Amino acid sequence: MEQVVLITGGASGIGLGLAEAFIRQGARVAVCARSEAALERFSRAHPQALVIQADVTSGEARSAMLQAVADRFGRLDILVNNAGLLVERNFAADADATQDLEQEVALNLTAPIQLTDEVLKRWPSMTAIVFVTSGYALVSPTRAPTYGAVKAGLHGFAEALRRQLAPKGTHVLEVLPPLVDTPATAKETAKKISPAEVAAVTLKALALRRPMALPGQTRLLPTLLRIAPNTIKRMVAKT
Repeated sequence: MEQVVLITGGASGIGLGLAEAFIRQGARVAVCARSEAALERFSRAHPQALVIQADVTSGEARSAMLQAVADRFGRLDILVNNAGLLVERNFAADADATQDLEQEVALNLTAPIQLTDEVLKRWPSMTAIVFVTSGYALVSPTRAPTYGAVKAGLHGFAEALRRQLAPKGTHVLEVLPPLVDTPATAKETAKKISPAEVAAVTLKALALRRPMALPGQTRLLPTLLRIAPNTIKRMVAKT
C-alpha cells in the first residue's frame, strides 16, 4: 500500500527535497507552506501531490490541513515536521534581542508538538513521525542562541516521544542536518550539503528504523561530542 506523507514547509529547501524523494518512492504526498508562490511552483512540478497553504502556528490552519489530508487520502502514515526558521539574535549587542521571539518559538517548537498531538488523535497508529531539527540541537550556534534552544527542545521531545510510541510500533525519527544549500542560507559561505542528500539519508534512516538521521557533517557529531566536546564547541562557535 502506498504511504501517505504530510510534510510541513514542504514547498522549498529541505522539505522540497524530502517531498520529491517520497514522490519518487511512490508515496502519496501532501505539503503545506505559507508561501503561495512556492506552493504554485511545487504544484506545477508535482500535480499529483496535495498542496495546502497553511501557517502551522495556527490551530485553525492545522485542523483544516489535516481535514484536507483526510478528505483527499483518507489517512496519514508519515508526518514530517520540517517547517522552521533560524533567527540570528545577539543578546550582547541587539537593542531588542527578543523581538518576535514568540513567533520563532511557536514555529520551531510549539507548532510541531501541537501538530504531532493532533495527528496522533486522528491517526493513533502512525507508521512514523519525523522531526527535522539540526546539528545545532546538540551544540547551539553563537549567532542564534534561541534557535539552538528550540531545536534542543524539539530534540528532547522526539527522544521521549520515541519511548512513548514504541509499544504502538510508531517510528520516531529525528533528522539533524548541518548547513544545507537552500534559499535561506544563500548568504552563507560555509560548506553546505544539498536538500537531496538530506532526503536520501532520511529515507534510509526511515527504512532502517533508526532513531536519528545524520547527514553530511553531522554524521560524526554525537561521537565527537563525547570524545572531543570542547573542540566541537569551538568549531560551532565560529558558525
